Amino acid sequence: MTLAMAPALGAQSRPPIRPLGAVHATTTDSLGMVNNVRALPGGRLLINDATSRRVLLVDSTFHTISIVADSTSSTANAYGPRSGSLIAFRGDSTLFVDAASLSMLVIDPAGKIGRVMSVPRSQDAMMLAAGGLGTGAYYSNGYLVYRGMPGFRMQMGPTGAPTMPSVADTMAIVRVNLQSRAVDTVGFIKIPKTNTNMTRSDDGKVSISIEVNPLPVVDDWVVTSAGDVALIRGKDYHIDWMSPDGTHRASPKMAFDWKRLSDEQKVALIDSVKAIRDRAAAANPGQGNAMAAAFGAALGTGGAAGGAAGGAAGGAAPTMVMRFETRGGAGGPPGGGAAPQIMAPQINYVSPTELPDYQPAFFATAAKADDDGNIWVRTIPTKPTPGGAVYDVINAKGEVVDRVQIPENRTIVGFGRGGVVILASQDGMTTKLERARAR
Repeated sequence: MTLAMAPALGAQSRPPIRPLGAVHATTTDSLGMVNNVRALPGGRLLINDATSRRVLLVDSTFHTISIVADSTSSTANAYGPRSGSLIAFRGDSTLFVDAASLSMLVIDPAGKIGRVMSVPRSQDAMMLAAGGLGTGAYYSNGYLVYRGMPGFRMQMGPTGAPTMPSVADTMAIVRVNLQSRAVDTVGFIKIPKTNTNMTRSDDGKVSISIEVNPLPVVDDWVVTSAGDVALIRGKDYHIDWMSPDGTHRASPKMAFDWKRLSDEQKVALIDSVKAIRDRAAAANPGQGNAMAAAFGAALGTGGAAGGAAGGAAGGAAPTMVMRFETRGGAGGPPGGGAAPQIMAPQINYVSPTELPDYQPAFFATAAKADDDGNIWVRTIPTKPTPGGAVYDVINAKGEVVDRVQIPENRTIVGFGRGGVVILASQDGMTTKLERARAR
């Protein structure tokens, strides 16, 4: 079936939307940006507070039991200079990945760090710790399963003008055996395609333009609590599975209310996204400088136009994984000469004709696996739906068995056994967590 036949699936029966169950606990401590959480027996929870660079252990009422790791250099359990990620490990133990030190702390169910392991491959440390980007990594039957690091190299010519490499629109999902360190590829997923161009003027300023598609057709992936790797296909909304024994299978296409986009609607969508971007830029004028600082850090110059290296937040410039090489050294780092000045990037959008004919079912990083064998996919609404986001709940057969709407201005950051859902409510840089029941 091609996507042009999508309306036929829309006619199939879908479960009615119902509200999430009641919230029965809320955090009172101040939390920063919570990358991810790890539910433990007895309602306890490990919280990865990336902004404050600490890992907390809280009880079922969200009262803090202990600080498992923090950013204080004098402590034995230092968090590290960059944000890390929690991965459910053997039994009720947990891995905390510190990409900066290329290590993984093994945390026992009581919140104590028992030992330290090295990451399987140094080049994949950032992807293992990428919990803030959606699905980071999972442990399953002796393997770590994660997104592979895209391999590309950026070069700079004699004039110091960088040449952006072509980045593929697919990414490998790989798994590594923790004993043998052998790596194999589970499959590939489609990711958002971004076109980036750099030019350098005669006065040494580097201008960056980024072209994005605001409505890309992408895939997503999770590892279920049973150990199955699920690749969720955005083109026709079905799942390709790989079982722990390596067996592959595909489940039927799932019903979805596919919405066809007319040419006029595509134009209106691009205009609407531009307007939202302009309002956001006006409200946060330092954002462009923060992006420029990121490119500057990648180039080795360390600076952004106007000198706002830390952006609006005032912190260190974010790290970008790129490799730059210079030839001739005339004006390009690190070969000599003046470092180029990185200007705030210009964001452009693809032509409306490049948008899909049917609205996709979900955006990137929309899927999460609960602790009861289900997959929750945050869907893109096809009609006005007051309230919060709506999730399709998919069982191990690849069937949508439930549709759940969470409260407004909430996101799901994790799950616990027996239908426990952990929600995050964000106000600026402050986050509150809520524990709710699926029903």
